Amino acid sequence: MSAIGLVVELVAGALGGNGIASTVKNLDLGTLGNSLVGAIGGAAGTSFLSIVIPALENVGHVDIAALAGQAVGGGVFGAVLTAIVAAIRNVSAGKPAL
Repeated sequence: MSAIGLVVELVAGALGGNGIASTVKNLDLGTLGNSLVGAIGGAAGTSFLSIVIPALENVGHVDIAALAGQAVGGGVFGAVLTAIVAAIRNVSAGKPAL
């Protein structure tokens, strides 16, 4: 994994985390929480996705298609992890999950 790919995954994950939180208000962890959890989800999820789909991994060169795939994967996985963490937090606080 290249450094550029990792940055794309982190930023896309943070955007995905904040996007899901602004769409579903009960899943809001705060801006910093959404960004951190989303970035972790974006990097971890896209790393897993690059194992399943090897074409998403760009090694040693910049490939626009691979970067686009990493951005989409990072955003989706960032949103999913943010939603999961926020739902768990809500349930443990006695609130509805969604």
